[in-house]
Amino acid sequence: MFSSLYTKYKPYYADNLRLAMPIVVSQLGHTLVHLADSVIVGHFAGTVQLAAVSLVNSLFMLVLVLGLGVSYGLTPLIAQENGRKNYDECGRLLSNSLLINILMGIVLYLFIHFGTLLIIDHIGQSPDVVAYAKPYLSYLGLSILPLMIFQTFKQFAEGLGFTKQAMYISIWGNAINIIVGIILVKGMFGITPMGVKGVGISTLIDRMLMATVMSFYVFKSVNFKKYLKTFSLTLTDKVRSIKILKIGTPVALQYSFEISAFSGAAILIGTIGAVEQASHQVAINLASTTYMLASGIASAATIKTGTYLGKNDLLDLRRSAIASYHVIIAFMSVTAIFFICANNILPFIYTEDTAVVQIAAQLLIIAGFFQLFDGTQVVGLGVLRGIGDVNVPTLITFIAYWIIGIPLAYLLGITLKLGVNGIWYGLTFGLLTASILLFFRFQKKTKFLVSSQIV
Repeated sequence: MFSSLYTKYKPYYADNLRLAMPIVVSQLGHTLVHLADSVIVGHFAGTVQLAAVSLVNSLFMLVLVLGLGVSYGLTPLIAQENGRKNYDECGRLLSNSLLINILMGIVLYLFIHFGTLLIIDHIGQSPDVVAYAKPYLSYLGLSILPLMIFQTFKQFAEGLGFTKQAMYISIWGNAINIIVGIILVKGMFGITPMGVKGVGISTLIDRMLMATVMSFYVFKSVNFKKYLKTFSLTLTDKVRSIKILKIGTPVALQYSFEISAFSGAAILIGTIGAVEQASHQVAINLASTTYMLASGIASAATIKTGTYLGKNDLLDLRRSAIASYHVIIAFMSVTAIFFICANNILPFIYTEDTAVVQIAAQLLIIAGFFQLFDGTQVVGLGVLRGIGDVNVPTLITFIAYWIIGIPLAYLLGITLKLGVNGIWYGLTFGLLTASILLFFRFQKKTKFLVSSQIV
């Protein structure tokens, strides 16, 4: 059975993985920035400042995913138009997307500066943690605009199947972020130690460099000349902007419902104590790393699905999507086993505080169990995004995380006093709900497309 299944989907495995692996690395770059910040602060600045990183990342990710989601609206449209060989339309879509993302970056920065920085004092967190969190959050807020510019050109290139360049830029960007971060946090070469503020500055520098290099690559590479003939920011129009936002806005909401659930959980955990919050940061950082790997596979599924839809090759569309499910199940099974077997070792990457390590080790066992659910739900979202189905999946994510996940987390963790473990049990059940409902949606939509073509 498995042999015949493998033979049937083998060409799609290879095709999808070839496209996905560079995206996985570049997607991972977003998480590695925060992972590097956590490791550097945990080792060089202590538990309280690590808790500040946890608080800021929880709040910042709420804002970041709105921007990332809107930028993802470009990718399936580019893939579909490229499948139709409509190259001029690709250039026009890029023009509109760049303007949308620049404006989105400005709005998100203003939201952080005039919103998040003001409310952070009033959400029941430790005053010591908040004092360290504010300057770090300020610098991350400034980094939103260059990140949105980077995302525009990254999504454009990936929608056309050029995925390696963003990967290389992400690798170099993270290397620079780590080096500069250590120098500033620890205070080397005569620089006064900056603590958590230092990783905020290094992240801003990293994202400015990445935006510059990615945009330069797209405009100068011969690969994109035929697509850029119609590119001009003065030729933006309402119709194409709405077209991008019709996909990008629901995608932003999908990500925000999930990430905000985890951010809400972090705030709940912060009311328990700084040690628990630091432990949550360690475990969620590791889980976020595997999530971004899964998100890279999902992005490749979006591109392949959009391209097959543009070519009207619907049977290959469904088989490619099923192959993506197989790949993610295999991958997340491996990471689940790794988390469970190495749960007592992995937290030491971040901190030597034994109290933090002990709690984080328990959370990693729970994270191991939700790996499969997390992976399959994000691939389901990716496939459905590729065929333009974004509204119902958005409703599914809202129900899974905010009608089921967070209320259950509060009940188990706070009301029934199971603590941080109880909060994570609730999140796991939310992921399970999303995974099942999105799989049913995927089956319904793709079977309908194939049967419509046959008829």
